[in-house]
Amino acid sequence: MIRLKKLANGQVKLNCISTKYKIKEAVYIFVVSILIGVSVHAQSNQKAKANYKYLLYLPKDYSKSKKMYPLMIYLGGGSQRGADLNKLKTYGPPNLISKGQEFDFIIVSPQCPEHKTWTSENWFDSLALSLIPKIRIDTNRIYVTGISIGGYGTWQVAMDYPEKFAAIVPLCGGVNDSDTANISKIKHLPIWTFHGTADDMIHIEETERIYKKLKVFKSDIRYTRIKNGNHGIQYLYVEPKIYRWMLRQRKSN
Repeated sequence: MIRLKKLANGQVKLNCISTKYKIKEAVYIFVVSILIGVSVHAQSNQKAKANYKYLLYLPKDYSKSKKMYPLMIYLGGGSQRGADLNKLKTYGPPNLISKGQEFDFIIVSPQCPEHKTWTSENWFDSLALSLIPKIRIDTNRIYVTGISIGGYGTWQVAMDYPEKFAAIVPLCGGVNDSDTANISKIKHLPIWTFHGTADDMIHIEETERIYKKLKVFKSDIRYTRIKNGNHGIQYLYVEPKIYRWMLRQRKSN
């Protein structure tokens, strides 16, 4: 949290002749203080940019077609972090791809480094720059999904870049306490989120508090509470309904 230091004795001395000018100067000082505070806060939230290695999947007909394809970004869980991209294939979409499953969109799966989280650094800018100019991506149909810490990353990257995505699907994630004020930034986004009621690693309340805040803004959010579900709900990625739902969403220009 950023705090502004008070002046000596906690007061601002105004050397003005009339009450009218005293009020004007006081208002001016107040506004400037607020602007400085906002500026400092914004600067403190600037994250170091990072280049994460990733797995890339292209649809079967990509090389034979000239059309633009939707893009899904997958953010893995804590056990998929590291420097070995094969760890991404243990579950989730990369696992399905390694078994020969085909998808109708481009899928990119960046790997979060060991001992970091998806909210530690700005990985999205470098990823977008490495993909969008080189691959035929329909920028009106970019989706992001993730599980566990990847669920946190899904919420966070959507709040950081609310204009970039057509929809998000966070699984058993949450939002850091310091970022709850930014939830309103994604009130326009179609969201489908999942959480197990018996999750003992990331409590279901993490998702429920986001859901409640977004419903206040009449957000287009679907929330699936998995009765007696624990933290290991990666099996949901096997179900085609998530992908069918994603592909129906399109960013409005």
